[in-house]
Amino acid sequence: MFCSHCGREIADSSSYCSSCGARQQQRGSYKQLTLSATDSKIAGVCGGIAEYLDVDPTVVRLIWLVLSIVPGGIVGGVVAYLVAWIIIPKARGRAPEATGAAPVHPPANAV
Repeated sequence: MFCSHCGREIADSSSYCSSCGARQQQRGSYKQLTLSATDSKIAGVCGGIAEYLDVDPTVVRLIWLVLSIVPGGIVGGVVAYLVAWIIIPKARGRAPEATGAAPVHPPANAV
């Protein structure tokens, strides 16, 4: 890693540059709760919570369902889901996936 202020090489885990003392931005040091872009059934709320907690999304959906079925909880569960849908930011777009097509190579006897 290189210092963003003076450009000298520093250790990847450094918070400050040993040469100039400038504070370094740490990339990927925290997780952010976002709506899931890859695992969504309705809005991606349960998928986003599952990604944030590193658990299976089915478990989160089942827990949400059970908590919503508790007497008087259906309205609360639906309202909580809608509020989460509004409040939790959308995940940033990811790079397009490869199409799975084999690469095209020229014939072996081509000059």
